[in-house]
Amino acid sequence: MSEQIARGTVRTTRSDVLLASAGERGVLCGIYDEDAADTYHDLMQDADGTSEAREFANRVDPGSGPVLELAAGTGRVTFPFLALGFEVAALELSTAMIATLRKGLEDLPPEVRDRCTVVHGDMTAFALEERFETVIVSSGSINVLDDADRPGLYASVREHLAPGGRFLLAVAVAEAVKPDSPERQQELSGLSGRRYVLHAKMLAGEEIHEITICPADEAADPFVVCTNRIRLLKADQIVRELEQAGFRVTGRTPFASAGQGSEDVLLLEASL
Repeated sequence: MSEQIARGTVRTTRSDVLLASAGERGVLCGIYDEDAADTYHDLMQDADGTSEAREFANRVDPGSGPVLELAAGTGRVTFPFLALGFEVAALELSTAMIATLRKGLEDLPPEVRDRCTVVHGDMTAFALEERFETVIVSSGSINVLDDADRPGLYASVREHLAPGGRFLLAVAVAEAVKPDSPERQQELSGLSGRRYVLHAKMLAGEEIHEITICPADEAADPFVVCTNRIRLLKADQIVRELEQAGFRVTGRTPFASAGQGSEDVLLLEASL
């Protein structure tokens, strides 16, 4: 995954400035790295994936067996899916995120926890013994893959989709993103009460958001600087790629992600 645009540690213009100021206290890491686990969990643990899980669930046939969730992360969509009564195989590459996901599962009643199987794997290249009636990818996940990696995702899904099964893919689309300016900065509060500064920049000539997150406390030690790059994708581009990979796109449904008033995510339904 080292070539993926957002899965590795990237240096941003803002991170260079912050690290130079922090000196020996500075730690650079990708948002999905182990060093960023505390920051990611603090900012994301209260993120509500319930509405998105319901969008998926409305398209899953009851009694169709376990749902394969790719890039499950810390369980933003996994836990609401379990709460809706589904069985989930949650595949994730980051060991730090898997640890957080497992910790969350430990807090659930045994009858709910037992409906989730956690799998360590790369969504662009995985091999499981089982085939699934439904494979899902939640919003934002495909946006971390570059042009060279997405075919691997499609091929892996194709190999694991049962006959008549459905691939449900949520995509944060470029058409829905209209930034007021190419660069912005804002303060965020984590669930712990810690404050962070998020700096976002749209790279000139590219539909890529460059993200830098750091503590609001400039004296923090360590001063952890987390970076990420998110590729904004056009809906027609993803539909074309799916069709080239052998899928038939049967549905397109826009919906608003958590905390957003506008419809900024497109849910694609595809089958073989």
